[in-house]
Amino acid sequence: MSHTGGLQLLGFALALCGWAAVVGTTALPQWRYSSYAGDAIITAVALYDGLWMSCAAQSTGHVQCRLYDSLFSIDGTLQAARALMVCALLLGACGALLCVLGTRCTRLGDSDPVSKHRAAGAGGVLFLLAGACTLIAVSWYASRVSRDFHNPATSANARFEFGSALFVGWAAAGLTMLGGSFLCCSCERSGGPGYGRRGPPSQPCRPPYPFKPSQPPSNKEYV
Repeated sequence: MSHTGGLQLLGFALALCGWAAVVGTTALPQWRYSSYAGDAIITAVALYDGLWMSCAAQSTGHVQCRLYDSLFSIDGTLQAARALMVCALLLGACGALLCVLGTRCTRLGDSDPVSKHRAAGAGGVLFLLAGACTLIAVSWYASRVSRDFHNPATSANARFEFGSALFVGWAAAGLTMLGGSFLCCSCERSGGPGYGRRGPPSQPCRPPYPFKPSQPPSNKEYV
């Protein structure tokens, strides 16, 4: 396996792992959890909020989750995070499909090496966009949690801290963007000047004419 093929496989593996983590981040309800900082009485119920539901975990281990009632009842930050994560999922799925068709070790799709490298490069770009959407969504939501936590008007019972889903999302964004970068770099390495050009067959070089030394003029020409 060449260096370019190894870089493609490494990038695709990293991007695929990152995209799987994006799926988990979107589904996890632990985007934020209730904080006990400054609270003299620690309650026996822990509250978790995610993109699609809110959960309450009791000290006995019983967890009860409830989906959000209406789309218009949630704030704009949560709606934007939802939209960005859904876009990240769709972009990652399309990028994975293009990478499967474009990697050198597969026989699917067009067998032309130029077309396969272009497909792999396009998949890398889609993975980069998916990682960027995930990074924006997670960071935006985290800034909102931090702003509400440090707001003096927020009561102690209504304060939340970063949940585990945010850290998974940051790791997912990093893996996805790193894998997409490797895929784009492998495409650039493959497509050098004259790569994949199909010109006319070269003509064989003709042997040079044999050198004939000039004959000295004979004496008959002067008679």
